[in-house]
Amino acid sequence: MFELIPWRRRRNLMPATRSPFELMDRMDRLFDDLGSSLFGSTETTGTDWIPAFDVSETEDSLILKADLPGIDPKELDISVSGNVLTVRGERKQEEEEKKENFHRIERRYGSFARSMTLPANVDSEKISANYKDGVMKLTLPKSESAKPKKIEIKHE
Repeated sequence: MFELIPWRRRRNLMPATRSPFELMDRMDRLFDDLGSSLFGSTETTGTDWIPAFDVSETEDSLILKADLPGIDPKELDISVSGNVLTVRGERKQEEEEKKENFHRIERRYGSFARSMTLPANVDSEKISANYKDGVMKLTLPKSESAKPKKIEIKHE
């Protein structure tokens, strides 16, 4: 029976006759393109890691939560232009201990920039951000024009 392998970069699955990274890089690009077309436009730079984002919506605002462990919140740059949100930052690698012989390094480091189209226009003057336990939470209040309006029916 075949074993189910979670999708992520696997460097040891290629036969020795081909470039060991060629097929995986192609698959990564394919899934990135597929994700962008299915879930709206999400743009990223060519970095080694991209933080995970959750976007939810209430009647009055959009809520974005991002896993950003190891990042100083003072070094994050968050901007909104129209209905496009951009988050930039960098996770810096810790100083390596010279006495350690690493067997495996799986954590990703480096800078990132991620832009995504929001499903509604937001009031950029009222955006608030919190950072706790490696999770950033943005509350993006909807502009008045983007909020749903209830229309009452008059009886004659």
